[in-house]
Amino acid sequence: MEVDSDADSRFQEGTRHFLDWFQSLPGATFHKDIAIEDLRSRNAGRGIVAQADIAADTVLFTIPRSSILCAATSPLKDKIPNIFDLDSEEGDDSEDEGEGSNQNSWTLLILILIYEYLQGSSSQWKSYLDVLPSTFNTPMFWTPNQLSFLQASAITSKIGQAEAEKMIASKILPVIRSHPQIFFPSSATPLSDDQLTQLAHRMGSTIMSYAFDLEQDMEIPEQLENDDEWEEDREGKTMLGMVPMADILNADAEFNAHINHAEDALTAVSLRPIRKGGEILNFYGPLSSAELLRRYGYVTEKHARWDVVELSWSLVSSALQPKLQVQPEPWEKISTLVQHNEEFEEAFVLERQSPDPSSTGLLEESASFTSLPDELGEQFKLCLKVCKKVTEGRNDIAALALNDKDFRKKLYLETILEAVMQREEEYGATLEQDDQLLRSGLPDEREKMAVWVRRGEKQILREAQVWINTQLEELRDRPTEQQEDEGRAAKRRKL
Repeated sequence: MEVDSDADSRFQEGTRHFLDWFQSLPGATFHKDIAIEDLRSRNAGRGIVAQADIAADTVLFTIPRSSILCAATSPLKDKIPNIFDLDSEEGDDSEDEGEGSNQNSWTLLILILIYEYLQGSSSQWKSYLDVLPSTFNTPMFWTPNQLSFLQASAITSKIGQAEAEKMIASKILPVIRSHPQIFFPSSATPLSDDQLTQLAHRMGSTIMSYAFDLEQDMEIPEQLENDDEWEEDREGKTMLGMVPMADILNADAEFNAHINHAEDALTAVSLRPIRKGGEILNFYGPLSSAELLRRYGYVTEKHARWDVVELSWSLVSSALQPKLQVQPEPWEKISTLVQHNEEFEEAFVLERQSPDPSSTGLLEESASFTSLPDELGEQFKLCLKVCKKVTEGRNDIAALALNDKDFRKKLYLETILEAVMQREEEYGATLEQDDQLLRSGLPDEREKMAVWVRRGEKQILREAQVWINTQLEELRDRPTEQQEDEGRAAKRRKL
């Protein structure tokens, strides 16, 4: 492969400028035995690597809170203070008509990043912004053909392209258009709506991949203190922020460093000894391959232990109907009543029992499929009760299932087994075919990651089938309640 020497030179220069900027920050530290290295050869961008053996509990670097790019430190809060009022209701009149001031922590940080980016060399965070990626491998940026490789994975419904476009149009563009003198320096030509939309997508993906939830004693502006509206699965009354140096750390399921939050600074501390040449790794949490791909644009083998697959109630319902011998018309009424229950779930997550990493960041226990979701069992039982009510007690199978625990369990397991097998067929390719594709190699990295994600979901479905069949075998070998009653009666007669 031809090497782009100019690109390599710019990459290394960006790293040097960033490290010089970081070390110049009051209160920042960077351990002498670590270095930022170019890890693009393994699709990891920049990473931090030990240059000598490092002991456990070593402070690797310190990040002063004043250097974090967030609502508390951005100069934008003084220039457009009303957009920082996150308590306003949707549709409230803003100070500037059409401004779209009803923001949340997610969109506010997008605006902050766009503002700093457009300031160019005038931004105090320029050296940091320059090392953040401009392109991403998350499915948001995939082609339709690349997305098709995900097949029936539920991740395809969570990409949120349309929602992101709507959010940008309603909350990002109006603010920028209302304040061109703030966002665009006098010498700059304002960007078009299309250009701003692409920039907003980039900044949103940057936040998805690199932003931290800031904890503890960060001085949060008063307007933000009661905010509990979050985008992309972020909950709680913390504040989103971009944390220089912390986001240089790559992550894996087995990690060796942790970011500690204190009043004045964040510190990265080694959890166990790190050998010379070892990469320093953070932990993003027990995320499935699909979630890693959706949020960060990569997959790793060790995270496969947390893979999950969604099983829709519609598949369970379709498998149960013929077993209960209910005709379509009453079954439609049964289904409607079940769906109107306030605790109704449209889909259930099948997953392994997987212990978290140890306190030193190691995976010391194996993961295994050991049960079906309790909520699925409860909804199944509810369906039986509704069936009995709709049929006025004339459905012998539903009545027997409600009265005989073993019979109900058998019916439940057989129904879920059929639904799980049907779920696997939705993908259009078998687990074995996915394995063959991964062994033979795919030239497109995104297609390879897609196959890895869908393959992991099928593996969960296979493990679920094995577990269910084992449970059914145990039921067949165990005496029924009726047999146990007959045995007890016979024993009494002998006495």
